[in-house]
Amino acid sequence: MQFRHPEFLYALFALIIPILVHLFQLRRFQKVAFTNVQFLKAVTIQTRKSSQLKKWLTLLVRLLALAAVITAFSQPFLASDEIVGKKSEIAIYLDNSFSMQAKGSKGPLLKRAIQEILSDVPEDEIISLFTNTETFTRVTKKDIQNNLLQLDYSAGQLPYSAAYLKAKQLLSTSAETSKRIIMVSDFQQKEGAFVLPTDARTTTNLVQLQPVTRQNIALDSLYLQRNSNNDLMLQVILSTSEADFDTISVALYNDDQLLGKTAVSLSKNSKTTTEFRLDENTKINGRIVIEDPALTFDNSRYFTINTPEKIKVVAINEASDSFLKNIYTSDEFVLLSNSLESLNYNDISDANLVFVNEIKQIPISLINALKPFVKQGGKICFIPASQGDLASYQQFINSFSNTVLLAENTQEKKITSIHFSHPLYKGVFDKKVINFQYPKVNSYYQTNATNVILSFEDNSPFLYKTAGIYVFTAPINNENSNFKNSPLIVPTLYNIAKQSLQHTDISYTIGQTNSYDIPITLGQDGILSLVSDQENIIPLQQSYANKVRITTGEVPTKAGIYKLQDKNGTIIQHISYNYNSSESNLYYYDLKTTAGYQINESITELFDQIKEETSVNELWKWFIIFALIFLLIEILLLKYLK
Repeated sequence: MQFRHPEFLYALFALIIPILVHLFQLRRFQKVAFTNVQFLKAVTIQTRKSSQLKKWLTLLVRLLALAAVITAFSQPFLASDEIVGKKSEIAIYLDNSFSMQAKGSKGPLLKRAIQEILSDVPEDEIISLFTNTETFTRVTKKDIQNNLLQLDYSAGQLPYSAAYLKAKQLLSTSAETSKRIIMVSDFQQKEGAFVLPTDARTTTNLVQLQPVTRQNIALDSLYLQRNSNNDLMLQVILSTSEADFDTISVALYNDDQLLGKTAVSLSKNSKTTTEFRLDENTKINGRIVIEDPALTFDNSRYFTINTPEKIKVVAINEASDSFLKNIYTSDEFVLLSNSLESLNYNDISDANLVFVNEIKQIPISLINALKPFVKQGGKICFIPASQGDLASYQQFINSFSNTVLLAENTQEKKITSIHFSHPLYKGVFDKKVINFQYPKVNSYYQTNATNVILSFEDNSPFLYKTAGIYVFTAPINNENSNFKNSPLIVPTLYNIAKQSLQHTDISYTIGQTNSYDIPITLGQDGILSLVSDQENIIPLQQSYANKVRITTGEVPTKAGIYKLQDKNGTIIQHISYNYNSSESNLYYYDLKTTAGYQINESITELFDQIKEETSVNELWKWFIIFALIFLLIEILLLKYLK
């Protein structure tokens, strides 16, 4: 028991006064003479004992009544030691990711959570609340009521540990406050086990909201592929959970025009692929649509097929370029092949890739022309010549990086190692190839390079990348190497050219870092925007001489087909963005109360618990009642005790 005004308890010392009065009172019993002395003596003793008992009892109840009144004025109460004298701080994380669209027993999980927060949080309670998209610091529920009612679902979700740390930042560091973190989510299962930081000074409550069913059909992904007849096919992958579905309608649209429709059957917890044939050389702003009432965000996926710009390749040769003509065909590339003497230097500034093909001595004029070309985002592929001018090679490479070609070695070496993780080979190999017919070289240049793509049997580099240059350390002419006859040459040189101009994919995933090139020349104040019916954003962009590199990550936030346009509103091409399909997997962590956090099933249950834990039981009324009872006892003693 604790007291709001303990200073009143000093008045209890005043209780000694009636005790002293009682002990030192001067009143005495008077003796009266009577004939029968023996009888009177017994009566006198009995009366004196009864009077003394009555006085002591009366004194006791008076003292108790006064003590009760004094204690009532000190306002005693019962409460937990953790909250006495402390203000409370609460930080609430409200998960508004797409998985919170799932239906609970009282409606969509997110909407129900918002209603419970607005109804159960006390009116005057100061809280900090944040979602995956918004943050409200030190507010009452009235301040954010409209924001919560209009809260939309988010494509991205904070990792649970990151949400906890953000909640900690919203709380003060003062030891004089009682701190509580509340995380409201369905706690959808992600990669790895559920791990949450712990802090003994902070109470953590996890409110895990459960859907009534986990049945869901989702459009998982889209990609293009050619069939055995060389037809262009759009592959559509659907996934399902918790139930079989006999017939699901899948529709393909180009803008608002229906191009095709099919029906598929889905098995429980599996993926199914269906496909649509697309017309060649047709620009498509496509949309795949299914109908599923469980989660609606994954019922459509967007894609675009733009007319691709051809990649411009300039080859400067002192050796045969027939292998380049076989790889860089006219349907995808514009190849300008020249000797060093016939080279038009103006072609370099318009190129995406420059091939320096076995030139024995690289002139200063070419080096000076290639420097600004690389700075503007261009790529170079360099193949040295046998017995080349090492000094000019070193000057050329040193213009872009600190790697160099060293002395030429005349020694046969096999090309045995492919660095599969290098971005150049992304998507090329289905699995790691260990045993293959190793190409070889008869001579090569030593180097100190580290970013190796292909290497010899002693792990020395055969092909490496430094800055914007791909460098072969050996000539690949037929006299020195059989690399031209190797299956590696086609994906290697093809991807080198492809990465010099990153064409847009048919779609991109929101929340991931995406990068692509737009072959356009902008003025000094030129800028590109992504525009849709829902958003108008200016993405991160780098302007080069003949292209603009667009990079997106946190934006856009809405799925759809965006128009990429300049400041004059001219549409350059269309770009599609889709939500991450991971939110479609309705699997959840099985959470149990631990020493670090407590699990609750609803917000209402949690705030009832908090109210009980933080309640203060006032006792002064009881002491007033006790004082009245003691006064009543005194009256009864005086009236009835003889």
